[in-house]
Amino acid sequence: MTDSIHADVQSVEVIGQANSYQFNVQVSSPDTGCDQYADWWEVLSEDGQLLYRRVLLHSHVNEQPFTRSGGPVSVDADTIVIVRAHMNVGGYGGAALRGSASSGFETVQLESGFAAEVEALPPLPDGCAF
Repeated sequence: MTDSIHADVQSVEVIGQANSYQFNVQVSSPDTGCDQYADWWEVLSEDGQLLYRRVLLHSHVNEQPFTRSGGPVSVDADTIVIVRAHMNVGGYGGAALRGSASSGFETVQLESGFAAEVEALPPLPDGCAF
């Protein structure tokens, strides 16, 4: 794993209502095609439980940064969550954001290995279109 191969969450916008929020997540990643691309972003509880994962079906070589929406995410307005992205090579390690629908989001430094076990949980990508 190379430290420079990671995806950064740059912004998070939450719309909707409690227990049915849509997350609009902007990701920046060093995509080169299906050999190296951001393959998902996810929403985690503060203790590392996977709450939602948005699988990305293709690379975004010519669209950087890119924003993709996902949901519904079942959290209250004041529930603090962490949003991070994943690379098909390199895994986790990029910039993550922490916050809530009511307070907004700020950059957070996650401990190395934070919630690493969720990497194997579904849904997972079943390929890359391009």
